[in-house]
Amino acid sequence: MDAQPPKPAPTGARAARKRQAVVRAARDLFLREGFGVGMDAIAAEAGVSKVTVYNHFGSKEALFTAVVAGVLDEPLAADGQAEEGPDLSRLTRADGPDALKAALTEAGHAWGRAVRADTEGRALRTLVATELHRFPELGRAWRAHGPAGHHPAVADALRALADRGLLDVPDLEVAVLQLYSLLVFPHMVFEQYGAELTEELGERLVVDGVEMFLGRYAPAP
Repeated sequence: MDAQPPKPAPTGARAARKRQAVVRAARDLFLREGFGVGMDAIAAEAGVSKVTVYNHFGSKEALFTAVVAGVLDEPLAADGQAEEGPDLSRLTRADGPDALKAALTEAGHAWGRAVRADTEGRALRTLVATELHRFPELGRAWRAHGPAGHHPAVADALRALADRGLLDVPDLEVAVLQLYSLLVFPHMVFEQYGAELTEELGERLVVDGVEMFLGRYAPAP
């Protein structure tokens, strides 16, 4: 696999726009052609040079990991701009335990709706499962990235709540995975087998899931 020596990723507003264009182009091409698509094609689709793609990501495995992480966290908006997903800014602004519980419950409902409606994300998850057999390096890159890297929006929200003393999070990676396991992964498991959680069961999962998560991570009195 062709890759360049790692360099610090470019920064600034212009660089951010280019990175977003590369991720969007890579997502479209991966879905259409699979992981075997060339970096030249991705660069052309994004309207940037191949050097720019490597400057931002270093390798195709790293780019694919960024695409998948973006799909997982796309329904989440730290700035409240998500059309379907939860507003994590409201969650991080909670001014006490009751407000945090209400905000997390609301976020759980919105998150579930967004995941169920995300047909592109479903297609990408299927692609990952298929391509892992042909390209085992994808699995190695994914494992090396770590849960907090896969889910940056949630990791940032939990870190902010811990910094404010509303949560006690000794292990951020475990907390991220537990929150996803309680609120999101059941939808993905059901869809993988051609089923769907009923609205009533989804409601119970969110209510009980929030209770369990806060019971584990609420700070000691």
